[in-house]
Amino acid sequence: MKNIVLPFKNYKFLELLKIIGWESIENWVEFCIDNQFIPKLETFKENKFNYDWIWGVLLPLLSQAYNICNNDENRKIIGISALPGTGKSTLGLFIERLSLELNIKITAVSIDDFYLPKKEMLLAVEKNPWNVSRGFPGSHSTELMKENLYTWKKTGKLNFPTFDKSLNNGFGDRSHWRDESPDLIILEGWFLGVKPNISEIYEDKKIIPPLSSSENLYRLKIQNKLKEYIDIWNLVDFIWHLKPEQFDYLNLWKRQQEKEMFLKKGVSLSNENLNNFLRMLRVCLPENGFEKIKANIRFYIDQDRKLKRFTLN
Repeated sequence: MKNIVLPFKNYKFLELLKIIGWESIENWVEFCIDNQFIPKLETFKENKFNYDWIWGVLLPLLSQAYNICNNDENRKIIGISALPGTGKSTLGLFIERLSLELNIKITAVSIDDFYLPKKEMLLAVEKNPWNVSRGFPGSHSTELMKENLYTWKKTGKLNFPTFDKSLNNGFGDRSHWRDESPDLIILEGWFLGVKPNISEIYEDKKIIPPLSSSENLYRLKIQNKLKEYIDIWNLVDFIWHLKPEQFDYLNLWKRQQEKEMFLKKGVSLSNENLNNFLRMLRVCLPENGFEKIKANIRFYIDQDRKLKRFTLN
């Protein structure tokens, strides 16, 4: 461990390792070094994770998945809940790739892969006050998601769509389907684990400018739609919540994400469309709902996406 400086104090980090199946820091570090994860990560061109993310989140999550696959007879789903632009999709992608080096198969699935097809989406988002084309609860095929995940838990077979946000000039649509048989699923989403609480939709005094009457009405509709996700959350066995110290960090992170998508695919949200989408993300769900996610591990992240601390449940 001479050249490895963990992002948290050893006694605290050991508490995290124990709840993901490791009895000592030394054994866990030896596992990571023996499998040469750091050199393998360096071969990923899109690797933008800092040292603290690699040793604080990515490798612990991967090693938890490894333990589950080798010691649990039942198929498990690990959830990653994080706001747009945090890095959850990249995290899932790297874990999916690195798992092959451990002779296990992990598939990373986004709840956004289950966005409704274009025709259904147009009806689902009709007359929303932010004039956005997707993103909030109610824009996903929840029955399809639930059936897919439930079937996989029973049979090991997974067949799910992949949503490409760059299609249809940024409106997006399903591009293809994946047919796989993973040992474990990583399910990620920006409101994964958030449950409905109608009593709080009118109490968000932090929002500036204040909620309009049409936003309040639509927030009620979204809370009712959120009920459709509860059965999906119940299929998730363990949740990692990557939480910003301030909710408004999502504005910066989402803008950075859209710039990267434009560089890669030539299409992204911009100007008024991006501002509308950011407003939707900020207000469509009460902020307090994210505090109540029943996460097993919750990391707190600063504006530069540095890990500041974590809590365990």
